[in-house]
Amino acid sequence: MPQDKRHHPDRRRFLRTGIAASALAASGISARAQDNPMPPELRQALEHEQLGAVLGNPSGDVTLTEFFDYNCPYCRASVADIHQLISEDPNLRVLLREWPVFGAASLYCARMSLASLRQERFWQFHAGLMNIEGEADDRSAHRVAEAVGLDMDRLRRDMDDVVIARQIEHSWILAEKMGLSGTPTFIAGDFGAFGRQSLNELRAMIAKVRRNRS
Repeated sequence: MPQDKRHHPDRRRFLRTGIAASALAASGISARAQDNPMPPELRQALEHEQLGAVLGNPSGDVTLTEFFDYNCPYCRASVADIHQLISEDPNLRVLLREWPVFGAASLYCARMSLASLRQERFWQFHAGLMNIEGEADDRSAHRVAEAVGLDMDRLRRDMDDVVIARQIEHSWILAEKMGLSGTPTFIAGDFGAFGRQSLNELRAMIAKVRRNRS
């Protein structure tokens, strides 16, 4: 039986004690943004604190945030759409937040991904790892890192930097505070969506943010 795209195939793996299953509703992110806006301090923490990869226009009028995991199949399917959105929308800021909910292998990949930012090879590494077949783990991450020309000695050192640990921890705290259910979760303005989203659905979310501001 085909699965509803709103539900991740391994949704139980995302739920942690105390996280609300209602996901975005608890944080004020909903389809009725005008009635339930996100608190300013939460938006500041989400869009500007302990940042990972910021793509597109860093001063864009809309920030699209994606919480992702390298072992999430729907996150992998969204990579091409994110690239397309950035290519076609010069005023879009995209923030990718590492949320390694699939366990130790995903955590290792998240640390390496954030370390790749320091060598200005994030997108090459990110797209490469998202396009592999099978599990993203230490071995596949190393293969991709070498293939995109990363300095492996520097990469290993940077992976152990406490700043990177704090970036990942910050995303976990945000996800728990907002009651997110899993990956991918997309947030733009006061609107959010969990699960596989089509390119047109992401475009519509961004357009809705701009209409609300006009």
